[in-house]
Amino acid sequence: MLRLVSLNLNGIRSAASKGWLQWAEQGSIDCMGVQELKAQAADVVPRFANVAGLMGHFHYADKKGYSGVGLYTRAAPSAVITGIGEPEFDAEGRYVEARFDTPTRKLSIISCYFPSGSSSEERQQAKFRFLGVFFPYLQLLAATRELILVGDVNIAHREIDLKNWRSNQKNSGFLPEERAWMTRALDELGLVDVHRLLRPDDGGEAYTWWSNRGAAWANNVGWRIDYQLATPALAATARSVSVYKAERFSDHAPLTIDYDLTL
Repeated sequence: MLRLVSLNLNGIRSAASKGWLQWAEQGSIDCMGVQELKAQAADVVPRFANVAGLMGHFHYADKKGYSGVGLYTRAAPSAVITGIGEPEFDAEGRYVEARFDTPTRKLSIISCYFPSGSSSEERQQAKFRFLGVFFPYLQLLAATRELILVGDVNIAHREIDLKNWRSNQKNSGFLPEERAWMTRALDELGLVDVHRLLRPDDGGEAYTWWSNRGAAWANNVGWRIDYQLATPALAATARSVSVYKAERFSDHAPLTIDYDLTL
């Protein structure tokens, strides 16, 4: 069994101070994608190069205290790729891929942090640019490799995926263009939303992000914006899914899926 976790840390040092490391140690995790490190190599390597017996592989943002992703693996990858070859977004540290290739299989696990467009129209346009360039990149990858992409996609796909969908139809994260991108990823690329495969009717129990404003967490006014998207053969091996809410390490909750799979 492969236990795969995705978690936006909202700062790796902050999450560590709130018990993330202790939780990971107890979780029997085989692979963990993390997003929004908000730290550079000088901060990460001394303390977080290895977590819960897992080796860390990272893609840092050029800007200090911003973005950055990591992928922790128990098995040693055959190769690690950082970035998608687009300077605008590679400078923001948004993509790390670990490959586990054998003579009979090409398999990738990816940790990705999609841009948020909520802070300004400028950032929303950057998000649209990212979606535009990432689709063909992912299309080529999915055509040539088995893959599981985990991460903060910053898109709630369907009405069931957020509490207040009616009032958010013109807000970043639930815009028609963003939702259409997710639909294309599932329909045209053939990727599978593994949470929905296992539990198609999950509503509030599926939320993975809550605003720090007001009482969003207390009232479960959340969004499901963290995903595990897999090519069909890998998705078919998924056995269970859970969102951990007993503790809060960041404004996101860990999404854990167990696969009948070995790396």
